[in-house]
Amino acid sequence: MTEKWYQLSVEIHKKYGGKISVFPKVPVRSMEDFAIYYTPGIAEVSRRIHKNPELAFELTSRWNLIGVVTDGTRVLGLGNIGPEAAYPVMEGKALIFKYLGGVDAIPIPIGVKTPEEFIFVAKALEPALGGVNLEDIESPKCFHLLEKLREELKIPVWHDDQQGTATATLAGLINALKLVGKKISDVTIALIGAGASNIYTARVLIKYGAKPGNLILVDSKGILHPERDDIDKMMVENPWKYKYAIETNAERRKGGIQEAMKGIDVVIAASRPGPGVIKKEWVTEMNKDAIVFALANPVPEIWPWEAKEAGAKIVATGRSDFPNQVNNSLIFPAVFRGALDVRATTITDEMLLAAAEEVAKFAEEKGIHEEYIIPRMTEWEVYIREAAAVAAAASAQGVARIPRSYKEELEVARSIIEKSIKTLELLMREKIIE
Repeated sequence: MTEKWYQLSVEIHKKYGGKISVFPKVPVRSMEDFAIYYTPGIAEVSRRIHKNPELAFELTSRWNLIGVVTDGTRVLGLGNIGPEAAYPVMEGKALIFKYLGGVDAIPIPIGVKTPEEFIFVAKALEPALGGVNLEDIESPKCFHLLEKLREELKIPVWHDDQQGTATATLAGLINALKLVGKKISDVTIALIGAGASNIYTARVLIKYGAKPGNLILVDSKGILHPERDDIDKMMVENPWKYKYAIETNAERRKGGIQEAMKGIDVVIAASRPGPGVIKKEWVTEMNKDAIVFALANPVPEIWPWEAKEAGAKIVATGRSDFPNQVNNSLIFPAVFRGALDVRATTITDEMLLAAAEEVAKFAEEKGIHEEYIIPRMTEWEVYIREAAAVAAAASAQGVARIPRSYKEELEVARSIIEKSIKTLELLMREKIIE
């Protein structure tokens, strides 16, 4: 089935020549309209922005425009394939941003070699953008870039592989734990993979109430713990991973994935494509009513049916063709919708928790069960509610330039997202898009 998707994707991309285009949003009735949109009328718009640069958010499309920026050093499960090969993934991201969030997004793969060059380019792009979505950047460089750019830019900067995946994972876990009757403060959780996704997932889980000592992280060399031979090197080269090597794993377990999973309630895997990264017999050694999130793309660490056969109660993957897709595509369009609408200066962890809770609540109201712990991408109403939760959280924290209540943003987000979806439907109906 995976090979089928590969072939179809190549054919469709070739047919359409990519997935997005620039489309006017103003009426053009005659050449006189260009006297308003361009010269001479545009000069006054530029003069006013020159006097007050903040007006760019009111008088141009900047208020709703983000850049999807990557250096192509860690694309999906493919690794360091470069900025050109990353382009179709960034373009796919831009499509989802627009369709499900009403956010105008442009792919920006950049040819840089160092973190300093990356930061320079991102800062240079700031006047053109309302926000930055960092994407598919190798670890630990991605942690440094996110921290530095959040400090130096006055627009929201977000790394989807960290924050987006962590938020989606939390949303799914909230409902999975409800189904098995366990509390996040009580469960033990093995995080397989200690890269961008799971490092931030650990951070979010702890913020939500998980006990640091109940988390066990595993990287390619084994379980993180303070006595590892490479702990001093880790402290210098990857302080983000080092933090969790010191603060988690109260039992001081050692070994690899099998040892990390023994007697555990939850496994969250975001490592390398499988199958076979997680073995069935390891799942059988987990606690009763085990939860397994196998999130590697394009192939999960263990096939969901194998995990079920081994005794897992609830299984999720990152794929849309299996039940329980825990994927950041459910998060990033709405988070940016809410952040852009209140003109947030940053995206905080509290905004992420609000998004996760709203996504979980939406699914719960629909009726959660073992194969439905999180909404599907097609349930676009969730994006409106999620945006409202994010905007309200930003406003409550004081990071919104234009504060809005949940109810106020609900109407704003609904108008923008519905328009985006209806526009695409109209273009298809009229066969402008075949």
